Amino acid sequence: MLMQGKDDNKEKWQNSRREACYTLSIEGTVTVCNLYERKCMSHHRVELKDVSFAYPDGHQALNSVSFLLGHGESVGVVGANGAGKSTLLSVLTGIQFPQKGAVRVGDLPVNKNTLAEVRRSVGLVFQEPDDQLFMTSVYDDVAFGPRNYRLDQEEVDKRVMEALEEVGIAHLKDRPPYKLSGGEKKLAAIAAVISMKPDILIMDEPTASLDPQARRKIMNILKGFSHTKIITSHDLDMIMDMCSRTIVLKNGQIVADGNTVDILSNEKLMEECGLEIPLALQNCPVCGFDKHREKNHE
Repeated sequence: MLMQGKDDNKEKWQNSRREACYTLSIEGTVTVCNLYERKCMSHHRVELKDVSFAYPDGHQALNSVSFLLGHGESVGVVGANGAGKSTLLSVLTGIQFPQKGAVRVGDLPVNKNTLAEVRRSVGLVFQEPDDQLFMTSVYDDVAFGPRNYRLDQEEVDKRVMEALEEVGIAHLKDRPPYKLSGGEKKLAAIAAVISMKPDILIMDEPTASLDPQARRKIMNILKGFSHTKIITSHDLDMIMDMCSRTIVLKNGQIVADGNTVDILSNEKLMEECGLEIPLALQNCPVCGFDKHREKNHE
């Protein structure tokens, strides 16, 4: 049931991607937003207040989740399978709405009336880029959002090339997405999101299934972004390298929220949450060596 729910969420997001490029007025007519008349700092804030969500089968995926993300923060969200990470992303992006509590992005509550504007502020990169790339060329995939913002062709070209150059795949602009490697598809999906100039980037497992070189390239690119970033991943070494703050979910609840190194080096906490200390900390003279040396002296 849960896997089916997750697939349904992806389909909802894909179907709504086109809708997110427009704002519907009260009368139902399509209006074009002035993309350059948005407040800067407040749009980078994300807040969840006592958010709970249960699936129709009764599974309580989120239970009284609250946190506040400020401008420019890079936050990792970790937890074992079924902890609530994917549901959290779906609630943040308006794919699902909580039965209890409130979600705010910038100055806006996330609800059906504000969904189009919220999705201008939030860019979601799927775990599987094939769920996000559906045009006949990389250029057209990256241009999809700007075109639907009804920008003129010169501005579309500018945004597309800037995004492709930022992720280092401008030379692949005419290639069909199905002919890209896994790492190249990830970069194309990121470019498709940043071409729409979101304030907040949400990434679901950005390094999953990548070889070490592609993984490092993705990480270096993401580090260069000034956006507020929310990253869910089982790659805890990547989380430690990229995120100064980490939130740990277990059974739909936040069990830890704080400094990444402090949290990920807490062996008891990691074990209780079905996680392991990152490899980079396992042989750390401060976090690992002293601990193991003490065990050897017992």
